[in-house]
Amino acid sequence: MTNARQKVIVFGGFDDLRSRHLRFLEEAGRLGEVHVYLWPDAMFEQVHGRPPRFPYAERRYLLEAVRYVERVVPPFAPVAPDALPDLGGLPAAVWVDAATGASEGRRAFCRRHGLEYRVLPAAQMAGFPEPAPMPSPPGRKKVVATGCYDWFHSGHVRFTEEVAAHGDLYVIVGHDANIRLLKGAGHPLLPEAERRYLVGSIRHVKQALVSSGEGWLDADPEIRRLKPDMYAVNEDGNRGGKREYCERLGIEYLVLKRTPAPGLPPRSSTDLRGF
Repeated sequence: MTNARQKVIVFGGFDDLRSRHLRFLEEAGRLGEVHVYLWPDAMFEQVHGRPPRFPYAERRYLLEAVRYVERVVPPFAPVAPDALPDLGGLPAAVWVDAATGASEGRRAFCRRHGLEYRVLPAAQMAGFPEPAPMPSPPGRKKVVATGCYDWFHSGHVRFTEEVAAHGDLYVIVGHDANIRLLKGAGHPLLPEAERRYLVGSIRHVKQALVSSGEGWLDADPEIRRLKPDMYAVNEDGNRGGKREYCERLGIEYLVLKRTPAPGLPPRSSTDLRGF
């Protein structure tokens, strides 16, 4: 049986965080505590020949919000992609790679330093399992938020972080047909199961669900079942009769400004995908 507390090292750039990254981190987390050695910008450019799309601070902010990650290691001087920086006394046991990043150089490095080198096959990371509800102390308020969450970015994480300060956060992502109804052809970019997985992988989210209704209030069936104390939206989502809906059901209605995390640029899915 694997020791759940062993230290698992993951090494990479994690630029433009997607579901494939999260599935890899989730599977790595089954081996122990995941410590991410995140490439600084210079290291990323050294490996890929171009700067990262998102700067180090933003990539780190996203990774630190992922429920499968124990720690993101502070910046380090660039090293060879087949060698880890100084482990700094971290009693690591396993270096984990996806099959696409595996190399004999990394395997040799692990042999020299007494680490196990584990390569996760692509088949192990297939699909989008529904993340289990995050644990929380009893007695907290119940808060819902809704939306598309199509191109997951730091603005989404910041929103969930702020909303979760008010209670246990349940995010209800719009089902595919309703997103097309509201936003038109070409939407959503990602299927509902993948969007639910992305949002549910964030530690600020108690649980992610998929809506089953229609229109701006497509989450009505889920809201009536959850019986939340509060419904939170950002300024863009403050429409479609949501305020009046909450008044009828006796739910507190919270509108948050779209402000990025300190030091990070503002992000929107529309800007990132270009339409």
